[in-house]
Amino acid sequence: MPSTLLGLPAHPLVVHAVVVLVPLACVMAIASAASPRFRQWARWATPAVAVLAALAVPVATSTGEGLERGVPHSSLVEQHAQLGDTLLPLMGAVALFVLVLTFLHRRGAKGAVVVAVSLLVGLASVGTLVQVVRIGHSGATAVWHGTKVPAAGEHD
Repeated sequence: MPSTLLGLPAHPLVVHAVVVLVPLACVMAIASAASPRFRQWARWATPAVAVLAALAVPVATSTGEGLERGVPHSSLVEQHAQLGDTLLPLMGAVALFVLVLTFLHRRGAKGAVVVAVSLLVGLASVGTLVQVVRIGHSGATAVWHGTKVPAAGEHD
Protein backbone atom coordinates (compact mmCIF):
# COMPACT_ATOMS: atom_id res chain seq x y z
CA MET A 1 0.00 0.00 0.00
CA PRO A 2 1.50 3.38 -0.93
CA SER A 3 2.19 5.61 2.03
CA THR A 4 1.47 8.78 0.02
CA LEU A 5 -1.21 9.96 -2.38
CA LEU A 6 -0.43 12.97 -4.55
CA GLY A 7 2.48 13.81 -2.27
CA LEU A 8 0.39 13.75 0.92
CA PRO A 9 0.40 11.07 3.63
CA ALA A 10 -2.24 8.53 2.58
CA HIS A 11 -3.45 7.73 6.08
CA PRO A 12 -5.31 10.99 6.85
CA LEU A 13 -7.00 10.70 3.45
CA VAL A 14 -7.87 6.99 3.63
CA VAL A 15 -8.99 7.13 7.24
CA HIS A 16 -11.95 9.27 6.21
CA ALA A 17 -13.48 6.23 4.52
CA VAL A 18 -13.32 4.42 7.85
CA VAL A 19 -14.66 7.43 9.74
CA VAL A 20 -17.70 7.49 7.45
CA LEU A 21 -18.26 3.82 6.60
CA VAL A 22 -17.77 2.20 10.02
CA PRO A 23 -20.31 4.35 11.91
CA LEU A 24 -22.73 4.19 8.95
CA ALA A 25 -22.43 0.40 8.83
CA CYS A 26 -22.95 0.12 12.60
CA VAL A 27 -26.01 2.36 12.62
CA MET A 28 -27.49 0.49 9.65
CA ALA A 29 -26.68 -2.83 11.35
CA ILE A 30 -28.42 -1.77 14.56
CA ALA A 31 -31.45 -0.56 12.58
CA SER A 32 -31.53 -3.85 10.66
CA ALA A 33 -31.28 -5.85 13.86
CA ALA A 34 -34.00 -3.84 15.59
CA SER A 35 -36.43 -3.40 12.70
CA PRO A 36 -37.48 -6.10 10.24
CA ARG A 37 -39.00 -3.31 8.17
CA PHE A 38 -35.64 -1.50 7.91
CA ARG A 39 -33.91 -4.84 7.29
CA GLN A 40 -36.26 -5.42 4.34
CA TRP A 41 -35.84 -1.87 3.03
CA ALA A 42 -32.02 -1.94 3.24
CA ARG A 43 -31.71 -5.64 2.45
CA TRP A 44 -28.55 -5.31 0.33
CA ALA A 45 -27.30 -1.90 1.43
CA THR A 46 -26.60 -2.90 5.03
CA PRO A 47 -24.40 -5.92 4.25
CA ALA A 48 -22.70 -4.02 1.39
CA VAL A 49 -21.80 -1.07 3.62
CA ALA A 50 -20.68 -3.41 6.42
CA VAL A 51 -18.37 -5.34 4.08
CA LEU A 52 -17.00 -2.12 2.54
CA ALA A 53 -16.32 -0.76 6.02
CA ALA A 54 -14.55 -3.96 7.02
CA LEU A 55 -12.42 -3.78 3.86
CA ALA A 56 -11.54 -0.13 4.47
CA VAL A 57 -10.12 -0.86 7.94
CA PRO A 58 -6.98 -2.77 6.86
CA VAL A 59 -6.27 -0.11 4.23
CA ALA A 60 -6.36 2.57 6.94
CA THR A 61 -4.26 0.38 9.23
CA SER A 62 -1.68 -0.24 6.52
CA THR A 63 -1.36 3.42 5.59
CA GLY A 64 -1.20 4.28 9.29
CA GLU A 65 1.71 1.90 9.76
CA GLY A 66 3.48 3.58 6.86
CA LEU A 67 2.90 7.00 8.38
CA GLU A 68 3.99 5.78 11.81
CA ARG A 69 7.41 4.88 10.40
CA GLY A 70 7.81 8.45 9.11
CA VAL A 71 6.87 10.43 12.20
CA PRO A 72 8.74 10.82 15.48
CA HIS A 73 7.97 8.03 17.92
CA SER A 74 5.67 9.03 20.76
CA SER A 75 3.48 7.25 23.26
CA LEU A 76 0.45 9.00 21.73
CA VAL A 77 1.18 7.62 18.25
CA GLU A 78 1.86 4.18 19.74
CA GLN A 79 -1.44 4.24 21.66
CA HIS A 80 -3.32 5.24 18.50
CA ALA A 81 -1.67 2.43 16.53
CA GLN A 82 -2.52 -0.12 19.21
CA LEU A 83 -6.14 1.02 19.34
CA GLY A 84 -6.31 1.03 15.53
CA ASP A 85 -5.29 -2.62 15.46
CA THR A 86 -8.44 -3.53 17.42
CA LEU A 87 -10.89 -2.22 14.80
CA LEU A 88 -10.63 -4.97 12.17
CA PRO A 89 -11.81 -7.82 14.42
CA LEU A 90 -14.67 -5.66 15.67
CA MET A 91 -15.79 -4.49 12.24
CA GLY A 92 -15.25 -7.98 10.89
CA ALA A 93 -17.64 -9.30 13.54
CA VAL A 94 -20.24 -6.66 12.63
CA ALA A 95 -19.98 -7.56 8.94
CA LEU A 96 -20.18 -11.30 9.67
CA PHE A 97 -23.20 -10.94 11.96
CA VAL A 98 -24.94 -8.67 9.44
CA LEU A 99 -24.35 -11.23 6.69
CA VAL A 100 -25.74 -14.00 8.91
CA LEU A 101 -28.79 -11.87 9.78
CA THR A 102 -29.32 -11.10 6.08
CA PHE A 103 -29.06 -14.80 5.25
CA LEU A 104 -31.55 -15.70 7.99
CA HIS A 105 -33.93 -12.97 6.83
CA ARG A 106 -33.73 -14.20 3.21
CA ARG A 107 -34.49 -17.74 4.42
CA GLY A 108 -37.54 -16.46 6.32
CA ALA A 109 -36.12 -17.53 9.68
CA LYS A 110 -37.88 -16.36 12.80
CA GLY A 111 -37.62 -16.91 16.53
CA ALA A 112 -34.75 -17.34 18.93
CA VAL A 113 -31.98 -17.64 16.33
CA VAL A 114 -32.92 -14.33 14.69
CA VAL A 115 -33.19 -12.68 18.10
CA ALA A 116 -29.79 -14.04 19.15
CA VAL A 117 -28.09 -12.90 15.94
CA SER A 118 -29.83 -9.52 16.19
CA LEU A 119 -28.43 -9.11 19.72
CA LEU A 120 -24.96 -10.01 18.47
CA VAL A 121 -25.31 -7.45 15.67
CA GLY A 122 -26.34 -4.78 18.18
CA LEU A 123 -23.62 -5.56 20.71
CA ALA A 124 -20.86 -5.77 18.10
CA SER A 125 -22.06 -2.55 16.48
CA VAL A 126 -22.18 -0.57 19.72
CA GLY A 127 -18.75 -1.86 20.72
CA THR A 128 -17.36 -0.95 17.30
CA LEU A 129 -18.87 2.53 17.45
CA VAL A 130 -17.28 3.12 20.85
CA GLN A 131 -13.93 1.85 19.63
CA VAL A 132 -13.90 3.91 16.41
CA VAL A 133 -14.50 7.04 18.51
CA ARG A 134 -11.66 6.07 20.86
CA ILE A 135 -9.34 5.43 17.91
CA GLY A 136 -10.25 8.71 16.24
CA HIS A 137 -9.79 10.65 19.46
CA SER A 138 -6.39 9.08 20.09
CA GLY A 139 -5.32 9.89 16.53
CA ALA A 140 -6.44 13.50 16.84
CA THR A 141 -4.67 13.75 20.19
CA ALA A 142 -1.47 12.34 18.67
CA VAL A 143 -1.59 14.89 15.83
CA TRP A 144 -2.73 17.98 17.72
CA HIS A 145 -1.20 17.44 21.19
CA GLY A 146 0.66 20.57 22.23
CA THR A 147 -0.93 22.76 19.58
CA LYS A 148 -2.58 25.91 20.91
CA VAL A 149 -6.01 26.31 19.40
CA PRO A 150 -7.58 29.75 19.86
CA ALA A 151 -10.74 29.76 21.93
CA ALA A 152 -13.96 31.03 20.39
CA GLY A 153 -13.77 34.79 20.01
CA GLU A 154 -9.95 34.88 20.25
CA HIS A 155 -8.13 36.53 17.37
CA ASP A 156 -4.49 36.71 16.40
